[in-house]
Amino acid sequence: MGLKPKFSIITITYNASSVIEPTLRSVIGQTYGNYEYLLIDGGSKDDTLAKAKASGIEFAHIVSERDNGIYDAMNKGIKLATGDYLCFLNAGDSFYSPDTLQTVVDAIAGEERLPDVLYGETAEVDEERNFVRMRRLKAPEKLDWRSFRNGMLVCHQSFYARREIAPLYDLRYRLSSDVDWCIKIMKKAKKMVNVNAIVTNYLQNGLSLQRHRESLIERFRVMAKHYGLLSTIGRHVYFVFRAVVKR
Repeated sequence: MGLKPKFSIITITYNASSVIEPTLRSVIGQTYGNYEYLLIDGGSKDDTLAKAKASGIEFAHIVSERDNGIYDAMNKGIKLATGDYLCFLNAGDSFYSPDTLQTVVDAIAGEERLPDVLYGETAEVDEERNFVRMRRLKAPEKLDWRSFRNGMLVCHQSFYARREIAPLYDLRYRLSSDVDWCIKIMKKAKKMVNVNAIVTNYLQNGLSLQRHRESLIERFRVMAKHYGLLSTIGRHVYFVFRAVVKR
């Protein structure tokens, strides 16, 4: 008998009616059934909740109330979760295929115990769900907490962490707390496994993209905290040089 982990799939929404349906369809279409679905809504005024309730997703838990931003809502999801792994799937994002969770489970078939982190690749899609490109930063074959010195090499939505080692998100960060969260988890993790598959379709309209400059400044603060100020300044000089060369 192979490992059969339970996934806690968490979606954060607020007035997400225009983008939520592909997310819901990708969850309900999964061939691997050992999951729970948690939709944490910030008190939407549109028909986000109606669509979620009508989706027919089994094992769904829907909460709708005011929150203090996206990471506060994510913390609510963590507190409600009962699965082995936390899987954040934002409104508008979706699993890459109906077999995604089964593919992730198959990747750890030879393990004696559940790894602390499972991760994979991310495809970027537009609002019509058309493939745009693969995410620029590629997930490394071997991941450790120092890997993110070179940028967030694994997309948050393609990073599945064991619930028992996952902290709450630091609410001092408004746009880059996911980077801080992943690094903290990797510092604790004893084993991380690259599933060598595309696991997420990422919709190109996220909050951090809309507030790109502010996001970059906050991400610098996160990296300086974990890797040191001088090291982080040096890496960012390299990032600028790399961007200029690629032009």
